[in-house]
Amino acid sequence: MDKKIEKKKWTSKKILLILSVSVFISTILFYLIWGDHSSKFNVDTERISISSVEFGPFQDFIPVTGTVQPIETFFLDVAEGGRVVEKFAEQGAFLEVGDPIIRLENPSVALSIMYSEANVFSTMNSLRMARLSMEQNRLNLQMQILNIEYQIRKEKRSFQNNKKLYEKQLISQIEFEDSRDNYQYLLNSRNLTLENNRKDSLFRIIQIEDLEQNVSRMQKQLEMTSAQMENLTVKAPIKGQLTSLNTEIGQSISKGENLGQIDNIDKYRVRVPVDQHYIARVVNGQKGTFTFDNKTYTLEIKTVFPEVSSGRFEIDMIFDGEQPTGLRRGQTLHIRLELSAPEEVLFVEMGGFYQTTGGQWIFVLDEDEKSAIRRKISLGRSNTRDVEILEGLKKGEKVITSSYDTYREVEKLILN
Repeated sequence: MDKKIEKKKWTSKKILLILSVSVFISTILFYLIWGDHSSKFNVDTERISISSVEFGPFQDFIPVTGTVQPIETFFLDVAEGGRVVEKFAEQGAFLEVGDPIIRLENPSVALSIMYSEANVFSTMNSLRMARLSMEQNRLNLQMQILNIEYQIRKEKRSFQNNKKLYEKQLISQIEFEDSRDNYQYLLNSRNLTLENNRKDSLFRIIQIEDLEQNVSRMQKQLEMTSAQMENLTVKAPIKGQLTSLNTEIGQSISKGENLGQIDNIDKYRVRVPVDQHYIARVVNGQKGTFTFDNKTYTLEIKTVFPEVSSGRFEIDMIFDGEQPTGLRRGQTLHIRLELSAPEEVLFVEMGGFYQTTGGQWIFVLDEDEKSAIRRKISLGRSNTRDVEILEGLKKGEKVITSSYDTYREVEKLILN
């Protein structure tokens, strides 16, 4: 009798298949749960820039461009109009204070001087006549008083004698009274003469004072008119270079018209336009440096102009210490304007990554430097070279500072 052979349910082949499927499923589950799902991008290390996070002195500065200008400019505006009859200097000439530049001719000014001189001479003559008349009146009055005093003395003796004779009834009452009245008349006459002399003297004094004031006023007017004549010769008000002169012989110049300008070239200032973003951080006294002829020079902010135009405001800087030789008006200087004093901070080299991320994240290299992970950071002040790190990085870590344009959405970089 044949024996029925039962078929095995768990064969080696079946067990091996089940184990293979289980391992495959477990692997998939492990990857789904614990695997690295971040997007990756392969990068050639020769095509990126890697920098280390450092802790050290950091200074906030901005690069600006300034224009050299004279420290002082004087515009030649003529005080009196006229016709140009002579030129003493040409454009570009170097002048000292008081050097003549041009001479104008103005007949009306010459006539005014002649008229003023005539008025002064006439008034001075009237003053001399008044003083002479006053002196003559004084002498005449003194003579009158002298005569009256003489008459009084005579009448006094006559009156006293007649009084004694009348008391002895040797003369009539009429003779006595006539003698008394004559004496009294002379006394009253003397008093009136003295009063008249006093009033006349006061009048003459006032008259002379008025004439003296008139003479003084007319002399000042003559001085002003003479100054007008002197102003017809335009002279250099400062030492410097005649950088422009817009006039020719025979040209008619109006009063107040500008003929040109003189620049003080012994010293210069630098006019610098600055972006309005920094208007609250730029103040007088801040320094700036630039290189000229392989030597570094220092500038200091002297004036900050508050007006903003086309998104920029202007500052004036003067030289702090030595001024370079060979500067020229209008020359351009590239200046490093310091916004703060150096201080110890955490910083990293400024690179193209900043334009891509806005300073919000950066790729940080692993310890083996074979990959880089995207990390959130917080940045602070910056200059053309470095940027301050506030949060997210530590000293010594290495980061990619080149541009992220080709992998801005990537989470992890594989470095080859």
